[in-house]
Amino acid sequence: MQGNTIIYGLVGALAIALLVAAFTDIRRRQIDNWLNATVALGAPLFWWAAGFSLWPDVALHLGVAAVTFFLLAGLFALKMMGGGDVKLLTALALWLPPLMFGKLLLIMAIAGGVLTIVLSMWHIMRRRKDRLKIPYGVAIAGAGLWVIGTTNWAALHAATIG
Repeated sequence: MQGNTIIYGLVGALAIALLVAAFTDIRRRQIDNWLNATVALGAPLFWWAAGFSLWPDVALHLGVAAVTFFLLAGLFALKMMGGGDVKLLTALALWLPPLMFGKLLLIMAIAGGVLTIVLSMWHIMRRRKDRLKIPYGVAIAGAGLWVIGTTNWAALHAATIG
């Protein structure tokens, strides 16, 4: 039970970090490096609390995070994605098993599409198309919160130690 308490505390802290990321992205269109670093540095604590083994558990998380970073860095280079978004998604890949991370990406894409359509319509109605900047951190945070809220973290913990 002690392990579950630590896991839920860490996941709660992750949820708070996602909320902070969403609000700062709305206000300033920026996700701070300190916040992304905090999310990334919290992952090893989570691995320890969940009882992940170095091989294959931690190695798989690191591999998914590396692939995520390199693919999204390419989108950043093409000016299709913000740097804070790339770093936040990479940090989230450290926390979530690959299937859950895939779920996050799917939910994020749907939420981001809806967000883009709504904000585009808003800017067109106000005749401010040239100022359109999508706070995609909102879609990332929303998807992350969805995955966090729909995951049985105790069962995930039991599966890794069982």
